[in-house]
Amino acid sequence: MNPGFDPEEIAVLKQECKAERSSFIHVEDELEEDEEENNEHAHVQFVGFYKEKEVIYDALIYTLRLHHSTLVYDAALERLKKVMPNYVSLDERPENYIADEEQDEEAELLLTEFIEEIEENEEITVREHVETDETFDYGIGLEVGLNKTEINDKTINDFIIRFNAGRIQLDPTLYAFSGSEEQD
Repeated sequence: MNPGFDPEEIAVLKQECKAERSSFIHVEDELEEDEEENNEHAHVQFVGFYKEKEVIYDALIYTLRLHHSTLVYDAALERLKKVMPNYVSLDERPENYIADEEQDEEAELLLTEFIEEIEENEEITVREHVETDETFDYGIGLEVGLNKTEINDKTINDFIIRFNAGRIQLDPTLYAFSGSEEQD
């Protein structure tokens, strides 16, 4: 049985939320320890209903700008791998990988060019979305992209209130961002 549907687990999360005086708790992610203060995404858990049963939602909530930049980077990396099939990206390298500085420099320049090209041509657009993963290991997984400049506790709480009330209204507008907007 999925522990996110277990009434005891749900009761524990409710107590944690009550102790925090919040409708949710932040989930500590291993990757975030290295990051500076993050205001573009949050990993949270909250209690809600799914098919008329109480459940724990495990949600990753992020800005559309962050979602867009991730998709652009992934697309640019795919193009780079077609041009340089032997290149291994930084996040895919095993511990014993021996770096080739010349190749890395060339790859970085090409990657930057591809990113700029994709952004300039607005090849990738994003819109607000809520994706549900019923096969998630712990409760129900949610991926939520919101057209906000930052993801803070108020934004998260507002989302949870609307989500649990069944009143989510997503902006259907397609957005594209450019790297220069990251500095704004």
